[in-house]
Amino acid sequence: MARRVLDSLTPGWQQVGAVWLPLPHVLNIFPVQVDAWYRTGASAIALSVVSMALAVWALADLLRRTTGSVAAGVAGAVLMLGNANVLYLQSAPMTEPQLFGTCMLAVALTARWVERGAPLPPRAAGWAIVAACMTRYEAWPVCGALIVLAGLVLLRQGCPGAHALRACARLAVYPAVALVLFSANSRWTTGTWFVPSGFFVPDPESLGSIGRSWEHVRHSVYALSGTAWVWPAYAGTALIAGAFAKSRRHAPLVLLVALAAAACVPGYAYYQGHPVRLRYGLPLVIACAALAAAGLAVLPVRLRGLAAAAVVAWALVQAPPLGREILLVTESLRDRDNRQGREVVTDYLRQHWDRTPVMMSMGSLAHYMHDLSAIGLNLRDFLHEGNEYLWMYSVSAGPQGFVRWVIIEEYAEGGDALYQAAARNPQFFRGFQRVAEGGGVALYRDDRLVLRTP
Repeated sequence: MARRVLDSLTPGWQQVGAVWLPLPHVLNIFPVQVDAWYRTGASAIALSVVSMALAVWALADLLRRTTGSVAAGVAGAVLMLGNANVLYLQSAPMTEPQLFGTCMLAVALTARWVERGAPLPPRAAGWAIVAACMTRYEAWPVCGALIVLAGLVLLRQGCPGAHALRACARLAVYPAVALVLFSANSRWTTGTWFVPSGFFVPDPESLGSIGRSWEHVRHSVYALSGTAWVWPAYAGTALIAGAFAKSRRHAPLVLLVALAAAACVPGYAYYQGHPVRLRYGLPLVIACAALAAAGLAVLPVRLRGLAAAAVVAWALVQAPPLGREILLVTESLRDRDNRQGREVVTDYLRQHWDRTPVMMSMGSLAHYMHDLSAIGLNLRDFLHEGNEYLWMYSVSAGPQGFVRWVIIEEYAEGGDALYQAAARNPQFFRGFQRVAEGGGVALYRDDRLVLRTP
């Protein structure tokens, strides 16, 4: 997404689109134009590593400032980065680590703000919330819950109700403006204010089922972490609630509970029939680590070190960070056999591609577009969804006269948009020949069309 802002048939800001939130792409627009960094993911991986470091620092700083517990801060860091799935993802060019970093920073800075009695305006906390809300959708319910909990903390610390309400309203202005701007960008780039669906094929098993959706969320958390993260988090939440009731000083720790609201987004997605992705449970693994560490921080001083050592030992024994079975690695390798099968198509393009555009769905085959960069195809060599009206007209009327090459995904999740268009329109590939196939994709060529490139 970041690469195609400048590397596209139709370059421009509209390439960011309206499905994915913009901050990760904004940060990576210029670094990812370097071919070596694009092909290796190096620039995005650097953002992931820095984001996880920010998350660990923010949690440790909050616990140290609020309780003075170094042991709890160390335990929180180990529970975060000692989880093999989190450790893997923070070494990959994904957006989840930026979610973790911005959300934890938002919690820490909001805690600092309420500790000072919520002076106006809440610039640092507000901008941290904006960054989180512009990173991934999971941050939206997290930041909403954070603002509500900030009001409760202010009341617990003795602030008048009117002051607490006014302060939270001022804080809420920041994400509200960010979401309005995002919606306006969506309207500008897609013609709609928000794009909630249409970029995946619904799974009928979970579509419309609250129970099954919740079970998918629950299963993903336990599968990615195990009881050594979840049970201490439950205990930590109870201890935080008790500390909130007993101590004004410890009251800001309740803000960490907002992290659990990240469950709303995958739960809603599964209810809408979104295919199950284990990694969607990772924000809750981070929430478990933070809540468990906060629970340790409010224990009596003489028990903190021992309890922290016990929780960390339990976690590392149950799920070693360098264990042989890492679920996210397994999930990431599910396409390995297909990638090998697609070499047939890649080899054909290597030998016959005439540097004319290739029509291909980025929504389904962005990973293969990235693979094809190794043989010299840039994103500007593809006609994809980001090319808006060119794409829409080519899908509805057929690719004849627009492109000479078409690549479609035929199997994964019911086939891509082009496969479905061909199923609806028997004349979609009129004049095209199927010249190569493998790994679930097929390559079509139109020998009647001669395109001249400068």
